[in-house]
Amino acid sequence: MSLQQLRGKAAIVGVGHAGIGEATGFSAMEILGQAALAAVADAGLTLRDIDGLATCSSAASMWALPVAEYLGLRPQFIDSTMLGGSSFIAHLMPAMLALESGQCNAVLVCYGSTQKTGTFSRKAMSDAFRLIDPLPYEHPYAPIQPLTSYALAASRHMHEFGTTREQLAEVAVAARRWAQLNPEAVMREPLSIDDVLSARMVSTPLTVRDCCLVTDGAGAFVLMRADRAKAQVPRPVYVLGNATAVWNRQISSMENLTVTAASESGRRAFEMAGLAPSDVDVVGLYDAFTINTLLFLEDLGFCKKGEAGAFVENGGIAPGGRLPVNTNGGGLSCVHPGMYGIFLVIEAVRQLRGECGARQVKDARIALAHGNGGTLSSQSTAILGVEETL
Repeated sequence: MSLQQLRGKAAIVGVGHAGIGEATGFSAMEILGQAALAAVADAGLTLRDIDGLATCSSAASMWALPVAEYLGLRPQFIDSTMLGGSSFIAHLMPAMLALESGQCNAVLVCYGSTQKTGTFSRKAMSDAFRLIDPLPYEHPYAPIQPLTSYALAASRHMHEFGTTREQLAEVAVAARRWAQLNPEAVMREPLSIDDVLSARMVSTPLTVRDCCLVTDGAGAFVLMRADRAKAQVPRPVYVLGNATAVWNRQISSMENLTVTAASESGRRAFEMAGLAPSDVDVVGLYDAFTINTLLFLEDLGFCKKGEAGAFVENGGIAPGGRLPVNTNGGGLSCVHPGMYGIFLVIEAVRQLRGECGARQVKDARIALAHGNGGTLSSQSTAILGVEETL
């Protein structure tokens, strides 16, 4: 079977989240369980119906095992591939293949983290990674990872294309404007270009407002074969295209700091879907830092290389702009519990089902969700659509 033949053969039938912001008193596993139960219920199923599991965590190498144990699952399909924040979009393809082969009938994709309130802090995790995930060409220089790497990419983009700090700030302001329409978002206070520029500088040229939130949070979604999905829920959301690409682990190994593997994952996902960027109604991009959004807009084909700064100016990706991007508020203003990719899928599904209230994109039929992992290391793109797009 070709990838084009796999187009639309699987659908997302349920989504759920829990512990957004601060989940004080709960463990990562507990809020993961809450999100999983919400997604399974949203699909009109019970945990007894789940026979496939895809999950991973930056804090545990065998995370799928305790997740299966905690949820009482005995899955016939398991994927625990860990690619950083893109993992949960990358999980789509192996899950689709498992469903199509008949290996399983319903796959739960889930994630949970209490990086803000948990006892294992982000600093402790960073210190541990220096031992278990050494970066031999970078760690000797004691960078503030991942921030230093993204600041390096931002500096190069500014040098090569004349991108300005004001244009980077446009990304943060647009995310905040979307978040103000989302009652679930963590940060909803007004934010201006000047606020971003005058915020504390953390790694030139990025201020603290150019950086994602540090929150708790859990998310989950359920995949089924399309024929079963249509009978299960009123509006399944179909996976039209999906691809993952990895070109490097360390940012110092990138051939070009302004071109990421999203240029490959996006191209392959669009080819599978038989669509182009101009067909997409709503976009979700992994905005761990403001430079991410600019790089991915270019690499995924929404504008030419070097033109994303101008593309986002004057509210270009904010409510009412030319392209709705990160409509939940993104990692910059909604939620970011360490790995954000699963929330991109959740928001895309909710937009296509018309469930987003004040931030709803009118007549949304096709959505793109793009995940990033490491320091511009792993890239995974998913294109989702409603039944009319099949």
